[in-house]
Amino acid sequence: MTGILWNLGAFLVALGVLIAVHEFGHFWVARRCGVFVERFSIGFGKAIWQKKGKDGTEYTLAMIPLGGYVKMLDERVDDVPEHRRQQAFNNKTLWQRSAIVAAGPIANFIFAIFAYWVVYLIGVPAVKPVIGDIAPQSIAATAGIEPGMELKSISGIKTADWESVNMAMISHIGDKKMVITATEPEGGATVERTLDLEYWHFDPETERVMTSLGMKPYTPKITLSISQLVDGGAAIDADMRLNDRITAIDGQPVTQWQQVVDAVRSHPEQALIIEVSRQSQLVDSAEVAPETKLVTLTLTPKARTLADGEVIGYAGFAPELEPWPESYRLNLQFGPIEAVGKATEKTWQLVTLTFDMVTKLVTGDVAVKNLSGPISIAKGAGMTADYGLVYFLGFLALISVNLGIVNLLPLPVLDGGHLMFFAIEAVTRRPVSERVQDIGYRVGSAILVALMAVALFNDFTRL
Repeated sequence: MTGILWNLGAFLVALGVLIAVHEFGHFWVARRCGVFVERFSIGFGKAIWQKKGKDGTEYTLAMIPLGGYVKMLDERVDDVPEHRRQQAFNNKTLWQRSAIVAAGPIANFIFAIFAYWVVYLIGVPAVKPVIGDIAPQSIAATAGIEPGMELKSISGIKTADWESVNMAMISHIGDKKMVITATEPEGGATVERTLDLEYWHFDPETERVMTSLGMKPYTPKITLSISQLVDGGAAIDADMRLNDRITAIDGQPVTQWQQVVDAVRSHPEQALIIEVSRQSQLVDSAEVAPETKLVTLTLTPKARTLADGEVIGYAGFAPELEPWPESYRLNLQFGPIEAVGKATEKTWQLVTLTFDMVTKLVTGDVAVKNLSGPISIAKGAGMTADYGLVYFLGFLALISVNLGIVNLLPLPVLDGGHLMFFAIEAVTRRPVSERVQDIGYRVGSAILVALMAVALFNDFTRL
């Protein structure tokens, strides 16, 4: 229950910030163009807080935090006194009306740049994208990708860390090839490899993009020592402790962590005899070496049912990893000026990736089942808030870019639909008739509701 409330709280904070940014874009440009704004509202429905500013605008916080709006003076909606006609939205020039409408999505893009600027000022710990292993006969193996290579760029997009690699690779869904620039493990020579994607099948719901291509990122060696224990898990019930080193399971020596994973997964609700090496705690003197003894425990993994119906065992512990080599570590931190360029570059990558995904969704290269709704966004908000400020800011930037692009879609109920009507007006030299606009709003609303329904359905299937 606590996790749900945390996710909900993080979601509401994220949504409130992004809605405020979007609507402020409309509000700020409208005021600069001389349009009188009657109401600036975050949320819909009954107001829980209201204040009228000296500028005459009513600022409102409403009960339903799933959107917002800026109500401008408009003769098409209300009667406007003669002395205020010049402050009505509909009486502004075409370029002014277009600027007001476009300002919302543009504000979302500017916010994403600002969020990434703060992220890069604080610094993000990361690791270099070095290949750990290549699956035989895979797309990567056929292209000549080798273990130990460091990925430098993908089809011209620089890849300093694994996040950049994943974004660049996902953008190639539906493409015929992918060009990778990498450095060889020995000598560091730069080479170029072309991956044939003709028969590439990638399902984001069940696998990682790297795995689908046959690549496995380098990770430090997994030891047999326990570094994490989950409260209420089977491991704690069995009296396992931090730093215990697993040596045998059911009398069979254990040399690799995968043996532990296989044993636990294949024995749900079945007892396993675990032998661990345990160091006694020092009591008086740090100069005396701790005593190591073998302890025999009975571990009964709990059962967990996967999405496909398979029942597996779950113990609630995690192993310790050997330290990352210092040469693989990096901290993405820059000065105030350089961070602006990096933040703009990152935002542009997100914009192009999102546009690509929307286009491929329309063409069918990306399945509709990959759409996500508010539940998935809430989970993402909660998870990134758990990790810390820089990760939450990165999440806000991602959603802000998506919100900006979605609003630019040419559906009449969205900003993009209004801009489409303005473009027609620019060509025909007269406004689109209210009848045509009304039909467009109805069709656009139906399409938008259908997409939201699909996204919500996908969310529920992932629970």
